[in-house]
Amino acid sequence: MKSPSAFELVILSCLLLGSSQAVPLESQRQSSEDYWFNNAQQTIDNIVRQRENRNIAKNVILFMGDGMSVATVAMTRAYAGGEDTKLAFENFPFIGMSKTYCVNKQVPDSACSATAYLTGVKGNYETIGVNGKIPSYHCTAELDESTHTFSIAQWAMDAGKDAGLVTTTRVTHASPAGVYAHTSNRDRENDNEVSKDGCDPKVTLDIAHQLIYGKTGQGLKVVLGCGRREFMHKFKDPETGKNGKRKDSRNLIDEWLNLAKQGENRSYVWNRDDLLGVDPKKTDKLLGMFDPNHCVYNLERIQEKMDQEPTLAEMVDKATDVLSSSGKGFFLFVEGGRIDHAHHRNWARLSLDETVEFSKAVELVRRKFSEEDTLVVVTSDHSHAVTYSGYSDRGQDILGAHNIGNDGLPYKTVSYANGLGFYDHVSPSEGGRVNIDDQDTTWREFRYPGTLPLESETHSGDDVAVYASGPWAHLFKGTYEQNTIPHMLAYASCIGDGLKAC
Repeated sequence: MKSPSAFELVILSCLLLGSSQAVPLESQRQSSEDYWFNNAQQTIDNIVRQRENRNIAKNVILFMGDGMSVATVAMTRAYAGGEDTKLAFENFPFIGMSKTYCVNKQVPDSACSATAYLTGVKGNYETIGVNGKIPSYHCTAELDESTHTFSIAQWAMDAGKDAGLVTTTRVTHASPAGVYAHTSNRDRENDNEVSKDGCDPKVTLDIAHQLIYGKTGQGLKVVLGCGRREFMHKFKDPETGKNGKRKDSRNLIDEWLNLAKQGENRSYVWNRDDLLGVDPKKTDKLLGMFDPNHCVYNLERIQEKMDQEPTLAEMVDKATDVLSSSGKGFFLFVEGGRIDHAHHRNWARLSLDETVEFSKAVELVRRKFSEEDTLVVVTSDHSHAVTYSGYSDRGQDILGAHNIGNDGLPYKTVSYANGLGFYDHVSPSEGGRVNIDDQDTTWREFRYPGTLPLESETHSGDDVAVYASGPWAHLFKGTYEQNTIPHMLAYASCIGDGLKAC
């Protein structure tokens, strides 16, 4: 691999620091023909030098930036260091595009898309780990095991490898649930939600229960994320002192610990210090949940000094240590889930910052593991209705307002097609936009403009990028259906029932 240039090292240092300050532009150099000629020649040379790595992938790590659209990536470059910055995964040699629609929807949710990129089969909107024969919200159709689709985590375990997941959401949320669950309603995260659906929780099993007792869930070696409340009833949360969301008088965390086989060392952790103190060589299985709900946003963690919630990179570092301890090889799913949550609230600053954190975790893994035996793939489940528009000068703050509309008022470079931001930027009494200069735009939860009023900004149906590095990374090029992704991962690592490289 080519050593990074001095300029690339500067960019990387900004990424690792999570800086939102633009790197000073080398405007004189970039105004010359030679600069762009040499840049193009170097790019061509790098492409020509790429080789097809046909080794068998011992380890496979699938990173999924939830809602990380192509526009989000482009905006994050400017937020992280400047327009010519590259995020860690943009240095990967191969890139393709994935088509994200569900069986029954043009624009997907995180449930049907997780079913596609994890189990290799497309399903219906709001369903997880079941095929397209299962409609949303049906209580009993999902009980037919012939409709269940199993994830590449199960394929890896069937082949004798270890498997795990890491997320910044509740571990029972739609994307991580795609690793292990089978349900017609993504919201059935605990037994009470099953009852609210009009289903019998003793028959239709909730997602948390499936993580502890399901075929795939109980086999996972590492599960790190948040969402303790889905696993407890009348058991006081160690941070909040509140009861959990369950209604069945159970504590599934204790039950998970009690499922340990003779001689098996299981560890449960709920804060950063305990996570960092885990000894991978003495840990057979690791469960960590660091918040009752979703993990906090990175900026919230920093500004509110919530230093007992680990970063995504810290969770990934420990997860890969534990998964590597057996030497058998592994599959790991990693979700940067709060990129999506911030977009839904029109909180662009938080979304871009979460994307920087996601990039740091990718950078850590690519430096930690050899490209010779570890395939790393980075993608998204769906796009978002967010735009990067206007004609701002180079080096301007991506989150600023640098252009003037026909109404004489400034407008943001970042805006949304819909969402709650409509209410903050349109004045019904005045029949037009409000002056953005009168608002505090530096607050992390400042809502960016939305054209259409909705309670939650929507996903969009754009294709999403797939970046690949390592054995058989050259498979991930062109445009293909999203459900092809786990089949290509399986081919590279010689697992599953389909075609194999070995």
